[in-house]
Amino acid sequence: MIAIAIEALIKSALIAFVLLTAFAYLTFAERKIAALMQVRKGPNRVGPWGLLQPAADGIKLIFKEEVMPAGADKVLFFLAPILTMIPAIVIVAVIPLGPDVELFGRTIRLGISDLNVGLLYILAIASVAVYGIVLAGWSSANKYALLGGLRASAQMISYEIALGLSIIGPIMLAGTLSLQGIVQAQQSSTWYVLWQPLGAMIFLIAGLAELNRAPFDMPEAEQELTAGYFTEYSGMKFSLFFMGEYIKMVAVSAIATTLFFGGYLGPFVDKLPWLGILYFAIKTGAFLFLMIWIRLTLPRLRYDQLMAFGWKVLLPLALFNVVITAVVIVFVG
Repeated sequence: MIAIAIEALIKSALIAFVLLTAFAYLTFAERKIAALMQVRKGPNRVGPWGLLQPAADGIKLIFKEEVMPAGADKVLFFLAPILTMIPAIVIVAVIPLGPDVELFGRTIRLGISDLNVGLLYILAIASVAVYGIVLAGWSSANKYALLGGLRASAQMISYEIALGLSIIGPIMLAGTLSLQGIVQAQQSSTWYVLWQPLGAMIFLIAGLAELNRAPFDMPEAEQELTAGYFTEYSGMKFSLFFMGEYIKMVAVSAIATTLFFGGYLGPFVDKLPWLGILYFAIKTGAFLFLMIWIRLTLPRLRYDQLMAFGWKVLLPLALFNVVITAVVIVFVG
């Protein structure tokens, strides 16, 4: 029992370290890719090729003065960034990062836990992040922040429905809510993106909207709302919002990889299980690059267009995908 607890603690610490490192260098990668696409140099002053820029940014934010508005609700103002970041980290607990491996005579699962209701856990935890954003907007005593919080909550709740419906296809095909089970089901057939191209597309679009990433970044539209729900935040509290957004990007990319692209599956994984982590990282990295590319390419939608697209286009398509999948499973098998 103690050995299991120690193993879980070590895996949790390692995954937390990887996520925080990924956050730091994802911001660096985004700035470098943006510079490349815009024919600029990008960050190149701190360390070789600018590789220490994330560390410099982190140190700067730690020593920044934290200002709290006079009319702010102090407790909620403090809790909001924590409620936004924590769900982003704990979602990763049920994602299988690779097959089981033998280490020091023990069989080690490359993931913290394999819940038989893993996808239900992900949807439940993801919905908690909405509270952090709403509380950030309300507790700041700022009209811009409040409007940003209201926009974010309406947007996230609207697109959550399509997101939830998009994962029903893989659940029906695999016959399980366990992410490990879904990966193993793809091993015996083929990647579910071939069976569920519409579901994968809906998941990606709804995922971008859940992340408040361009072209769905209306809650923090600079031209209208200054910085949206975190207008009044500075220092480490601001960086926690930033951290939450980028870690959620990693989590959404990892979930998409698991559900539609075979997770850690790839050539020779059965003989060399550690290769699974490499395949998983490459697939997740490809999704992250796609998100950055979309942000740098597409203009922001108007708020009415964003809501209309979610309810009038994405939701009917998601329902259609569920019905077609069910019909095919029943009549074709």
